[in-house]
Amino acid sequence: MRCLLMVLAALAVASASAHAQESKYYELPKGDFPHDVAVGPIGEVWYAGQNLGIAGRLNPASGEIERISLGKKSAPRGVIVGPDGAPWFTDVGQNAIVRVDPATKQVKVWPLPAERMPYTNLNTAAFDGKGRIWFTGQNGIYGRLNPMAGDMKVWDAPRGRGPYGITGTPNGDIWFVSLAGSYLANVDLETGAATVYEPPTKDQGARRVWSDSEGRLWISEWNSGNVSVYNPTDKSWKQWKLPGEKPRTYAVWVDPDDKRCGSQTGQPMPSYALILQPRSSRAFRAIAKMRTCVRCSAARVILRHGLPNRAPSAYASSDTGKDNDLVEGVLAPRWKPKPFNARADLDL
Repeated sequence: MRCLLMVLAALAVASASAHAQESKYYELPKGDFPHDVAVGPIGEVWYAGQNLGIAGRLNPASGEIERISLGKKSAPRGVIVGPDGAPWFTDVGQNAIVRVDPATKQVKVWPLPAERMPYTNLNTAAFDGKGRIWFTGQNGIYGRLNPMAGDMKVWDAPRGRGPYGITGTPNGDIWFVSLAGSYLANVDLETGAATVYEPPTKDQGARRVWSDSEGRLWISEWNSGNVSVYNPTDKSWKQWKLPGEKPRTYAVWVDPDDKRCGSQTGQPMPSYALILQPRSSRAFRAIAKMRTCVRCSAARVILRHGLPNRAPSAYASSDTGKDNDLVEGVLAPRWKPKPFNARADLDL
């Protein structure tokens, strides 16, 4: 079976009269089993090749795909592009944080402390305002690495197993969510202490979290099928149910213009990404199907801006399936689900 990385490029600001969706496919090397994706400062697309322990880099203009080995036991899951412009990986196999130099391809590995070896089920990462990278591990930990000093600290998470998504806010704060623990947490950047915030829906399965430009936290709730938002300023919550029968909200992401993007997986509904423009009352269905994907990162989405002769593009990855492609498409605003069809509904 060939593995699949599907990369969705969705036009974030589209003409209301446009109704066609265009796609472009890129063939991937066999067996990479890609998981998360991130877009670099010049438009290159990095992906975590979990099965073969590689960092993949796609040049969307030429279609060229470069693969860089991360180590003998590597199995990267998450990837983000740091403030230095380099890709940073949470590596499940090495139980380590890994950086790749985009120019020299040099790989730097920071293993977790000995008492946390050999396995913490590392998941995702985010940078704080001081250039330190924070990360989660589903076995019940979260941690912080200072790359300059090489210092790493790891803490036990509230309620044990479950830490999953993590995000940094514009003012440099760090928040994470727990899938098994069903909570949102804010960490003290110096002591590492975590303060738990309870979403309104019990046992909602908070899976991924992303901050918008005002520091509000947008959360994908896997168990409930909701997208929720928490405002730390007034300590308020809002939530919306995704359309469809038994939706499973996998991921959420907010672009620099505060458009929200969520993803759904579930049966019998196909997987799709949902692009929201609350201030203009627009919502876009970004992809109709993720082929055979049931357990996937359907919209681990990153938007790029300002590339020459290119529209802003969002990329999503799927780590299961029978095909072995990258797909890039253009989206038309042709679908407006009721939960997101008016500014008044979101009241932002």
